[in-house]
Amino acid sequence: MHELANSAPVLAASGFVEVPFHDVDAMNVCWHGNYLKYFEIGRAALLRAFDYDYREMQASGYLWPIVEAHLKYVRPATYGQQLEVRAELLEYQNRLKIGYTIVDRASGTRLTKGYTIQVAVDAASQELQFESPLVVFEKLERVWKA
Repeated sequence: MHELANSAPVLAASGFVEVPFHDVDAMNVCWHGNYLKYFEIGRAALLRAFDYDYREMQASGYLWPIVEAHLKYVRPATYGQQLEVRAELLEYQNRLKIGYTIVDRASGTRLTKGYTIQVAVDAASQELQFESPLVVFEKLERVWKA
């Protein structure tokens, strides 16, 4: 059984984005649906941190659809604001649960937080996997031993 133990190091990474004009509404506030796009920036950075980005997922024979997303809006992001999207691996045994915090890069003020859940699906059979594939455990162990 593999799980994040108290002694296991935290795996986290950050991505960065400047809120573009096309992401804001008439009130100059970032439209709520765009935060999921920003989560993706952090998620991609986290997946690359343990060498399991989308190309590696596909090459390993598994698809990882997002089956759940949760967001809590704390403060609005606005046009031109520089954001840091922090992503942290919360669970990996049976699914990938990734937690996110979006902060203003200048002040560190938290704007949004949330999480996503992805499950492994065998690409050939389209069958849901009830445990994460061995490749995930191997890649994480390599990172933690480095």
